[in-house]
Amino acid sequence: MKNSSNPFIRNPILQILQTKCKTLDTYQQAHAQIITTGLILHTYPLTQLLSAILSSTLPTSLSYALTIFDRVPNPTTYIFNTLISSILTHHNHHGQRTHLAFSLYNQILCIRTIKPNSYSYPSLFKACGSNPIWVKHGRALHTHVLKFLDPTEYDQFVQASLVSFYSKCGKFGVCKYLFDQISEPDLGLWNSILSAYNPSADDTGLSMEVLCLFSDMQRGSKIKPNEISFVALINACADLGAFSEGIWAHLYMVKNNLKLNRFVVTSLIDLYVNCGFLEFARHVFDELPKKDIFCYNTMIRGFATHGYGHEAIDLFNRLLLEGLAPDDVTMVLIISACSHVGLVDEGCEFFYSMRDRYGVGPKLEHYGCLVDLLGRAGRVNEALEKIRAMPMEPNAVLWRSLLSATRNHGNLEIGEVALEQLIKLEPETSGNYVLLSNVYADMNKWEGVKRVRRLMKDNGIEKAQGMSVVDV
Repeated sequence: MKNSSNPFIRNPILQILQTKCKTLDTYQQAHAQIITTGLILHTYPLTQLLSAILSSTLPTSLSYALTIFDRVPNPTTYIFNTLISSILTHHNHHGQRTHLAFSLYNQILCIRTIKPNSYSYPSLFKACGSNPIWVKHGRALHTHVLKFLDPTEYDQFVQASLVSFYSKCGKFGVCKYLFDQISEPDLGLWNSILSAYNPSADDTGLSMEVLCLFSDMQRGSKIKPNEISFVALINACADLGAFSEGIWAHLYMVKNNLKLNRFVVTSLIDLYVNCGFLEFARHVFDELPKKDIFCYNTMIRGFATHGYGHEAIDLFNRLLLEGLAPDDVTMVLIISACSHVGLVDEGCEFFYSMRDRYGVGPKLEHYGCLVDLLGRAGRVNEALEKIRAMPMEPNAVLWRSLLSATRNHGNLEIGEVALEQLIKLEPETSGNYVLLSNVYADMNKWEGVKRVRRLMKDNGIEKAQGMSVVDV
């Protein structure tokens, strides 16, 4: 609609609507002028009014827009699409408005004179993929795409939204199938499929698929990758520890003047940290002029992983000076950093002050870090007390951390308590029995070793075989 042939593009009322309206009164004044001039009878000015109202921060914006919409005698698909997209973009906090958007979509289906088009679906698929409750509706919506859209009408946005939706559902095979049906994917579609195979899923097979897809994009098309492409590639390299491929990507971006934004830099830090090149990670971190909390978290994780607890604390203090607020992940990382280098008092201070000082309530992961911190320091009795005083049920990770600490500090009594709880939570995990058996062996308590082995035999538990990964 927005082209030079549209007679409404330069209309002064619409320009005021887009640039000057900030309060309810100004929106109402613009609305009144659109009515008195007859612009309300035309689709484009009407949708501009609805979009402007819904994109505002007015508390009554949604009800106001719906009141206007309800008075439209013969709404077009374009008006419905505008309303659906705007509601999901600006008013879908925690999926609360997805049901309203689908209600509007159902109205399209009930009006005989109109039908959905390619602009009806992308925002709906995005909403369904973001909320597990709506996943089944997204799959049903796919059947509507096949029913109402001719294959020649599929645009890249519909295809990209389908790929993204199925990736969020974990249906990577469907993603690849849909992608392979596209004869000439554009950069947006390539980025959709590359981002679909998210390495955070903890599956190296997905990361390998990203490398293969990126290679296909370079070899089989004229599409040049952009920053989004390289974020997906570098994340995959970080997951695989593929240093040579990752540094090639870094150099390619520099050589081709691609912007090293905070998303790219965060991925590069993760890559260099995982590959053991902490100086490289710190260099790209320092080169980024404006950093967000995700960038800081990744760098703090690097220091924590490699045993630089003091540097992690310095960086934590630096993010506070820059006015950033620590989140759940930041607190996990900083307590973990203290744990790795024996800064017990500092770690405990971070834990006990996190709610009042930083507004972050302790969760299971934070208690896990505290138990690890105390256990490494030999304070296993205190660690057990913290587990028992937790406001939530402890999981197997916490009990295993405590059991591991008893081996290092020779506390059989607490080790047996930890194993008892682990057997309840993970009765078939052999590693838990092996840990306690090692505690007995380290203390030359061979009767205890025999007792644990007998317990494993009675429960039909076999020791898992060791594995190793070879980088080819």
